[in-house]
Amino acid sequence: MTIWSERRLTDALRAPAGPSSDYDLNPEVAPPAAPLRAAGVLAAFHEGDGRLVLTKRASGLRHHPGQIALPGGKVDPGDADAVAAALREAREEVGLDPAQVRILGTLPPHRTVTGFAVTPVLAVIRGPFTPVPEAGEVQEVFTLPFDHIADPARYRIERRRWRGGWRSYHAAPFGPYYLWGATARILLGLARRLSL
Repeated sequence: MTIWSERRLTDALRAPAGPSSDYDLNPEVAPPAAPLRAAGVLAAFHEGDGRLVLTKRASGLRHHPGQIALPGGKVDPGDADAVAAALREAREEVGLDPAQVRILGTLPPHRTVTGFAVTPVLAVIRGPFTPVPEAGEVQEVFTLPFDHIADPARYRIERRRWRGGWRSYHAAPFGPYYLWGATARILLGLARRLSL
């Protein structure tokens, strides 16, 4: 069993690690040469027990319907940086007040097949938090235990057909929640740092 502590997260941020990519498991597929768009996602853990806040995207969305995700999105012109974008999006998507959030730091960016350079922002939620899902965007807000998120052994490699070929990706299912793709890869990077 992996024990939760905020200190473990801050220690993990000091561990050396490079950027990750959706292409890591698929080296035969060349990423497009187009410039990447900046985005930020918030990996926010409850201070008491380390439960991580995640969302299930609404099934009617054009991009990634029904997928499990960290709150976040692209950096808008009004955002100072990826951290500001992650905080803004978390407020919009799950009703998390930035005043309740203590930012610990950021992980290296993750490149997605959809053309984003996603900066994961590690944070701790102070005090009680009752999520409010954004209507039309978020179907459900839920938490996964720190023990699941922080254990590299919970992550596995799976494959599926994609754009005429096979694509490999990371997955870490938990009960009814199928955590996979970029979100799983980002959290696996954190789990590996936590296990050093």
